[in-house]
Amino acid sequence: MAWIYLVIAGLLEIGWAVGLKYTHGFTRTVPTLITIPTMIASFFALALAVREIPVGTGYAIWTGIGAVGTAIGGMILFAEPVNPARIACLVVVIAGIVGLKLTAGG
Repeated sequence: MAWIYLVIAGLLEIGWAVGLKYTHGFTRTVPTLITIPTMIASFFALALAVREIPVGTGYAIWTGIGAVGTAIGGMILFAEPVNPARIACLVVVIAGIVGLKLTAGG
């Protein structure tokens, strides 16, 4: 169950990171009212996950899921650059996430 919590936490991290763009520095009410609870839920799910998963592994995977997902979200939603070098870097991050999962145990 801890790994499920960790994936949920990572997906929520993508949501709040993308949501930050829409808040415009927390000056827009509706996006802010969605983003802040998403942040809290992400941290809560991470806290549940690291009860069983080593904290270093959990945190690295959580930020990795968030980083990759947010980068892809930025490319899709905000027309951020898409080029082979950026894609290769995302693949390296994904490889790191998979490697951490495979070596974490539990």
